[in-house]
Amino acid sequence: AKALIQSPLFLFALCTTSPELPPGNGPPWRRYGTMNSGMYFVQHTTRTTQWEDPRTQGLLNEKPLPEGWEMRFTVDGIPYFVDHNRRATTYIDPRTGTSSLENGPQITYVRDFKAKVQYFRFWCQQLSMPQHIKITVTRKTLFEDSFQQIMSFNAQDLRRRLWIIFPGEEGLDYGGVAREWFFLLSHEVLNPMYCLFEYAGKDNYCLQINPASYINPDHLKYFKFIGRFIAMALFHGKFIDTGFSLPFYKRMLNKPWALKDLESIDTEFYNSLIWIKENDIEECGLEMYFSVDKEILGEITTHELKPDGGEVLVTEENKGEYIRLVAEWRLSRGVEEQTQAFFEGFNEVLPQQYLQYFDAKELEVMLCGMQEIDLTDWQRNTIYRHYARSSKQVLWFWQLIKEMDNEKRMRLLQFVTGTCRLPVGGFADLLGSNGPQKFCIEKVGKENWLPRSHTCFNRLDLPPYKSYEQLKEKLMFAIEETEGFGQE
Repeated sequence: AKALIQSPLFLFALCTTSPELPPGNGPPWRRYGTMNSGMYFVQHTTRTTQWEDPRTQGLLNEKPLPEGWEMRFTVDGIPYFVDHNRRATTYIDPRTGTSSLENGPQITYVRDFKAKVQYFRFWCQQLSMPQHIKITVTRKTLFEDSFQQIMSFNAQDLRRRLWIIFPGEEGLDYGGVAREWFFLLSHEVLNPMYCLFEYAGKDNYCLQINPASYINPDHLKYFKFIGRFIAMALFHGKFIDTGFSLPFYKRMLNKPWALKDLESIDTEFYNSLIWIKENDIEECGLEMYFSVDKEILGEITTHELKPDGGEVLVTEENKGEYIRLVAEWRLSRGVEEQTQAFFEGFNEVLPQQYLQYFDAKELEVMLCGMQEIDLTDWQRNTIYRHYARSSKQVLWFWQLIKEMDNEKRMRLLQFVTGTCRLPVGGFADLLGSNGPQKFCIEKVGKENWLPRSHTCFNRLDLPPYKSYEQLKEKLMFAIEETEGFGQE
């Protein structure tokens, strides 16, 4: 305290005990100010200093702020937090992740998607917990094993580093095993065969909650589990196998639906509403009421869009209300309980307020990665060990990639990295166990060996094959026929 006070970088602010600070029967507190208007407090009895105002201790959070952080107050007395490491301010308490404002964190809009992702990753780091948790699953019972373990953890423990174990396999999880777990489990839990989700339309393979999920008596528990799982994917920066519908992403972002959103999931229904909007329905003799029929598992029931809607005729005067209500019904389809269970689990791991500065398309890329593989980007961001760019095996490798369709390329990418999805910046932003790690081809083994992969390091061990045909045969066999870690 004495060193701080004597430093020329600080100004002595109050020489006497402030009447606003704790009274004389407690330790004599004094308040001091810095040249940048920051305040700190000295407890002279114990000869300690702190940034936090003793008047608010116990009211906000008694845990100390992270190193380099300071709490200040607006003129209205609302606490906000200064991160001196990044020279940034926020209303979000870095210790709890909650905002001191009623409506959640007030984040300045950022146009640069990459900057948004970096900001989001920073806040996830602030919420992360020390050490790691182990999740042991078998491939045959992946869904049930994962459900039992994830739901047995305290939700905040799921913010710890993940250590995924497939019994009987040699893989050590430095990131690659977790990537495969997220990818495989998402394929299971979002599979329409479980009746928890369904495709948005006949020709639309985006997913939405299935209103018939109640046939499984435990469906709400599963939706809570899936909510935790999806939040974990975003929190840990992992990708899932398939994506949701545009309205569902908007619901995740707490953003209002628009009539136009219907077009992305049901073009025919959308066009019919547009026709009603643009034409005089009374002249056409249409007789419609504020009710709709819905079919679930072969049973047809009537849903009223408003009280006694079955008796209220749609007219030119009230058709705007009808279009709004019927669009909301089509977008929600009576899945409020399932949606609530999903977000109960989701918010336990990652509060939705942390996503509010993304739009729906950005959130989809965050969760699913980029699906179309750019071969030029792939080649530009590949490194080699014991091979050169001009080595004949490398030239044969790229020749084979050029001949592959996008599905085969995605299979190869999954074989080497653990997922067929790419991060926002493409191959340049691939991550390994220790941070950024580009796709790597290394010369390893003998010509009769199969290629091997190290998903934690995005590395392909490519033996020195003698011909293009041999390389193609071995590599295609490796990516099509092998499964799991420790394959030879």
